[in-house]
Amino acid sequence: MRLLVSAGPTREMIDAVRYLSNLSSGRLGYAVAAAAAARDHEVHLVSGPVALSPPRGIRVTHVVSAQEMHAAIREAWSDVDALVMTAAVADYRPARRFDGKLKKSEGPLILELARNPDILKSLAPIKGDRIVVGFALEVQNAEAEARRKLATKGMDVLVLNGPDNLGSETARCRFLTESGFESPLQVTKAALAELLIDRVEALASDKGRRGP
Repeated sequence: MRLLVSAGPTREMIDAVRYLSNLSSGRLGYAVAAAAAARDHEVHLVSGPVALSPPRGIRVTHVVSAQEMHAAIREAWSDVDALVMTAAVADYRPARRFDGKLKKSEGPLILELARNPDILKSLAPIKGDRIVVGFALEVQNAEAEARRKLATKGMDVLVLNGPDNLGSETARCRFLTESGFESPLQVTKAALAELLIDRVEALASDKGRRGP
């Protein structure tokens, strides 16, 4: 199969030296890419800025911002069979990037934010037969929000997780499909990566049996 994997955070620049971001380490996405490559799948990894070395033998596109990640994934979309979207993409970016270094002054600084593109939602109308695995990090009304996202973003599988997974070596999560929530998992990210590739392969096999 041809797998597209996204990983890591995005950085949304305020000025030449400051940015908005999150705590994503990229470990899970890189583990997914490595697991897929080990099974002889063709892998394209789109990575935000992380302190990790990509697995050997895969194509890597490095990006910084959410808009750059959106563009890279859209460009690769027509050539893949499945997408595993582990990246923690920023919902907002500064509406204006200041030149140079923004100088501090007396009083508060008000920073206006603009919405970033919702990558999975933008792909849903052109999903076709592709398999899409996405993630939702939720705190309030987590299950209801996960169900809403599964329905509106064209995902075959949604992995519901929480903020304690960011930067951690382990993951606590639940898989959600059209059939409902599955049993909670607490596994290493390497083990979760293998489970995700298992699921993608099973979905691909099922789609093949059903035919067009």
